[in-house]
Amino acid sequence: MEGLTITRHGSDHAGEYHAHVPGTDKIGRLTWVQRGNVRAAEHTLVPPELGGKGIAARLVDALVEDARAQGFKVKPVCSYVVKAFEKNPDWADIEA
Repeated sequence: MEGLTITRHGSDHAGEYHAHVPGTDKIGRLTWVQRGNVRAAEHTLVPPELGGKGIAARLVDALVEDARAQGFKVKPVCSYVVKAFEKNPDWADIEA
């Protein structure tokens, strides 16, 4: 989606990725909890008004990019993230 920006929010223990869409104050979110060197991706939430635009996929992509760049593993907990990891076997190296 053109113009979509992803921001990161959180602490050493928990956080969220936010997807900001131009022209609306609604945001998509992916929440995570830190457990050692693993971020458990707990929830992916996209408001109905923003559904069907690939926003959830972009949130997961941001998490995967950060895992590779920062050296942590991802434990898919949220059903959307579980399915995304099943569809992307090349992410197996970062899956906890």
